Amino acid sequence: MKKTLFLLLITVSAITVKGEEYTLTLEQSIAIAKEKSYTMRKLVQDLKIAEYHLKSASSSLKTHIDMNWTLPSYKQGVQQDANHSGIFFPVKQLSYSTGLTISQPLLTDGSIFVQSGLNSIHDYYDDSQAANLNTQIGFKQPLNAFYGYNAIKTALKNAELGYERANKVLKRNELMLITQVSNAYYTLLLSQKSAEIAKLNLERQTDAYDISKKKYEAGLIREVDALQMEVDLAEAQSNYDMEVLNQSSALNSFKELIGIQLNDGVTLSSELLYKIIVIDPERAVKLALENRSEIREQEISVELLKLDLKRQQANGMVRANLEAFFGKEGIQPLTPNAGLFESISNASNNFGNRSYNYGIGFTVAIPLFDWGENRALVRAAQARIQQSELDRESSQRSIETEVRNLVASIGTSLKRLQLLEKNVAVAEKSFEITLQRFSDGDIDSQSLALERARLNTAHTSHLSAYISYQMALTNLMRATFYDFQNEVAVQ
Repeated sequence: MKKTLFLLLITVSAITVKGEEYTLTLEQSIAIAKEKSYTMRKLVQDLKIAEYHLKSASSSLKTHIDMNWTLPSYKQGVQQDANHSGIFFPVKQLSYSTGLTISQPLLTDGSIFVQSGLNSIHDYYDDSQAANLNTQIGFKQPLNAFYGYNAIKTALKNAELGYERANKVLKRNELMLITQVSNAYYTLLLSQKSAEIAKLNLERQTDAYDISKKKYEAGLIREVDALQMEVDLAEAQSNYDMEVLNQSSALNSFKELIGIQLNDGVTLSSELLYKIIVIDPERAVKLALENRSEIREQEISVELLKLDLKRQQANGMVRANLEAFFGKEGIQPLTPNAGLFESISNASNNFGNRSYNYGIGFTVAIPLFDWGENRALVRAAQARIQQSELDRESSQRSIETEVRNLVASIGTSLKRLQLLEKNVAVAEKSFEITLQRFSDGDIDSQSLALERARLNTAHTSHLSAYISYQMALTNLMRATFYDFQNEVAVQ
């Protein structure tokens, strides 16, 4: 029974530890990374933050309704007479109140509001009750919003630009992630292929060692040649073990980057297929300047700096405010032996009989002298705008240089890849001939080792050229936001 439980625990543990199995192409790896990688998940949250800020700014233009309650408020102490006679009297009061405010912000940076309130006070010292009922409609408008700085419009514009910039950053970082995943994918593929080449080299060296051993036993080669083949076999085994270790390290880094578990199994599609792409550098530069998010991000930065400049300039302008209100109020003063509902009823009756309250006000604030403080801040804001404009021009030049260099590197990488592809075929044929000559006793082990090294170099160089070509295309896609392999824009 114990043995059965032990075996069951081992089986369950094995099932728990074992992860998912993936057979991935580059496109599948990128799709998984977009969904699961920590970088993209964090960037998606940044976009949501910007989206919520935009929603908040948009909502600030809508009607706001607020209600407050005091249920209840008790106060006990002393209080000075309202006539400021210097006489203090004891206070022991219980109060209730409620209020409703409806406010409608205006695009002119002003607001229209309606306020209604009811409050009641019970004084325990003389057992009296008071009530107050009021309603007011008001209007507030800063006149400098028409010629200076409009806070509501600026906040909305800031939120819109922030959301657009977050979208641009997300897309730019998504392309950077594609580049990183492509680089990690090809690094892993290089490790995988290097391990395969090392394994093939080990198998060939094992065959050569077996041949040399038989030839030595037959007295056909010297002992030193047989020993050299044994050393070469040990070196081939060591190289294979090292390549397997490198592959394991690259595999773990790849899993971490795309966001899958380290205990998941991954097998890469190892077909070294490629398209011959001919790219017009002028078209590539044009696409880059039209699509690169950095340029639009810098334009957004300039727009934000201009809004900040406008705000700073407004601090030195004449500020004026227009306010008006129209309302009515009903009052029931402290009345002995009056109940709560009775005092509210009396206040309501008084509300109907009392005349309207109204008022209007116009205030002006004129900045006269500040020792040039605001002017200096305005000039600093203008300098920041000029600085940002220069950064944009510099970025455009850098982008053009980068794209032209990438297009040139693609052409060079393609020619090298095609040349080394032929070189592999020649090296394979040459090694087969050399191995046969070694078997026939026409050459020694040193010549075979040189030919084997030449074959390994041909395979490795071809793989490196393939990866360089594919990465150059990926980098051009990142630089232009255009996929030249499929002739589609990156959305």
